[in-house]
Amino acid sequence: MTSPQATTALIVIDVQESFRHRPYWSETDLPVYLERQQALIDGCAARGVPVVQVFHNEGEGVFSRDSGFVRTLEGIRIAPDFIVDKWKHSALAGSRLGTWLQERGIRKVIVSGIRTEQCCETTTRAASDAGFSVDYVTEATLTFPMTHAGSGRIYSPAEIKERTELVLAGRFARIAIVEDALAAL
Repeated sequence: MTSPQATTALIVIDVQESFRHRPYWSETDLPVYLERQQALIDGCAARGVPVVQVFHNEGEGVFSRDSGFVRTLEGIRIAPDFIVDKWKHSALAGSRLGTWLQERGIRKVIVSGIRTEQCCETTTRAASDAGFSVDYVTEATLTFPMTHAGSGRIYSPAEIKERTELVLAGRFARIAIVEDALAAL
């Protein structure tokens, strides 16, 4: 029987300095996020779970390699087993990640990173559709307030996270806190 550690990988999505240079950047939720993300990274590494670091890239601007900001967000310590660049919202779309996971017999992924409702949610849906079991660790994701284009209503990060959990839970992922994700290993 194969252990859960041998068939699980942690995916750390877009935890990069590029975000500090976007107009919506906020430090409000950053301390808690950094603590929870680091606990997840450290817990997985201590259990022998491979850690994948994903960087979002664009042709120009703060998400381009030339900007110098496509590097690990300050405050996070990570020694990834695999680094992958992506150019789409899902870390699985058009990248080498899916192949890397399959070659190692990974059947379950733990999703974390920046932004909760964008690349983290999209990767979760794609992973589920590709046949992976997914733990979505909301507290190890970060997002920022968003304004609805029609109504002008501002949604808080807490509201966005709650909505993300609502649409993912039981359909695409198991929603977990750091301790629950680690206990399942």
